[in-house]
Amino acid sequence: MHCKKAMMQHSEQAVLDEGQCWTPGGFAPSPWLDDSVNRSIAQSEIEGGVHLRNVLPGTVLEVRTRNRAYTLRYEGDNQALISGHPVFCPEPVLVNIHGSTWGGSMLKEHFVGRGMHLEFGHPSFELITRRSSKT
Repeated sequence: MHCKKAMMQHSEQAVLDEGQCWTPGGFAPSPWLDDSVNRSIAQSEIEGGVHLRNVLPGTVLEVRTRNRAYTLRYEGDNQALISGHPVFCPEPVLVNIHGSTWGGSMLKEHFVGRGMHLEFGHPSFELITRRSSKT
């Protein structure tokens, strides 16, 4: 019922299933995914982050993890110059940003998410995963 009220007030909303609303550009739970996966995806939308498709080359992002602060200069095509780690990238190094995970194998491609694990390909160390902070 709540969704029907919202639909009457906002013509851009639609009813997907009884009690479920969809807003263009928003997250709609998938009936084919486990509830925990749908919750994780929804939580990443709530907490925020950056979709690289919306970032212009030359944009500088600061990513804080539990222990470090990284600087990413987006170069386009899902690549960035990253620095901030004494071993992996004491000086800027070009990496391929794969995206962010929730600590498992499911990847939200080309997304740098708050509270998620940033995953990128390093030319010397291969795959690297770092957990970003929620603040």
